[in-house]
Amino acid sequence: MIQRLFRNLQGDRVIWALVAILAIFSFMPVYSASTNLVYVVGNGSTSGHLLKHAILLFLGFLIMFAVHKVPYKYFSGGSLLLYPIVIVLLLYTMSQGTLIGGANASRWLRVPIVGVGFQTSTLAALVLMVYVARYISKNKDAEIIFKESLVSLWFPVGVALFLILPANFSTTAIIFFMIMVLVYLGGYPFRFILYILGLGVIVFSIFVLVAKAFPDALPNRVNTWQSRIESFSNSKEVEGYQVEKAKIAIATGGFTGKGPGKSVQKNFLPQSSSDFIFAIIIEEYGLVGGLFILVIYFMLLMRILIVAKNAGTVFGTMLAISIGIPIIFQAMINMAVATNLLPVTGQTLPLISSGGTSIWMTCFGLGIILSVSSANEVTEEQLEEEDEDPLSILHETIHD
Repeated sequence: MIQRLFRNLQGDRVIWALVAILAIFSFMPVYSASTNLVYVVGNGSTSGHLLKHAILLFLGFLIMFAVHKVPYKYFSGGSLLLYPIVIVLLLYTMSQGTLIGGANASRWLRVPIVGVGFQTSTLAALVLMVYVARYISKNKDAEIIFKESLVSLWFPVGVALFLILPANFSTTAIIFFMIMVLVYLGGYPFRFILYILGLGVIVFSIFVLVAKAFPDALPNRVNTWQSRIESFSNSKEVEGYQVEKAKIAIATGGFTGKGPGKSVQKNFLPQSSSDFIFAIIIEEYGLVGGLFILVIYFMLLMRILIVAKNAGTVFGTMLAISIGIPIIFQAMINMAVATNLLPVTGQTLPLISSGGTSIWMTCFGLGIILSVSSANEVTEEQLEEEDEDPLSILHETIHD
């Protein structure tokens, strides 16, 4: 059974192994950090949270397995089909979202069947990155006309980002930055990128001014963004509660940590199993544990770049980069927030933090990357067959 499963795993085996390592490692930190939800918030049991995390990971691996079997060329048209659905979901989320564990209402939708929150911005990010990769591959040999690219590329991107912005500035900024990097790598004229950056700054400034002038007109978190930035940039400002507890956790972790399950600050960090789980990891596993996680993500980045380099098409290369780099970038931001190198953003640690949306969308993205890698393997096998000695082929034919 297990051997048959492994035979059906296509694509880069190192990526499969690294994902499995991160997923297996996540069980102890999530189990340990969930005590905050149980004994402080009074939500469920530690074994219940661990079981939920295991089920979410299992479903995530099923998603990754199913997606990696789909030829990656189909994701190009899939981004066009999913884009209007994403827009509808974003609009619905803004108007119908509910509070989930105190989180912002307009970020989440409750999935009734599985009982988890679904953050529509994560799906939007995935669709947008594939859409941009499609645009780059379609126009790789064409002369880019700025006015035409405004309609075919930046208008769809801008609409989606504007719908994400009111509730989730950090996700909007990450997606926008990643798209800028992607179009630059794809050969989009640099002067046009500067135009878009300037336009983005203008639109964001107008949004902030309108939000400050008419706070009840549109639900937004402008005041939250402002307070976080001011608290981070002003050394005399009293540190936020979560940041202070995260720094204590890291400082007391030492080189080897306190040991699995022995974190103290998990009882005080409200988001100890999600946004600040890296601080709990360092407290329990020390600098060694933190560096271990960092190395795993770095190795994953290297394998993703190898898949992109070996892709047989421009779309395959851009697809692997557009999906893989944001996953690693999100991990770096989560670690930077936990170590107080960046303001609080609310980004989870991919494949380690608890939460269904993050796990599922990360697995979906990795499945696409593995699909690109699988196509690379097929191409290499075909080339090897074509390069075989004709005499050896004739000999095998006669022998048969």
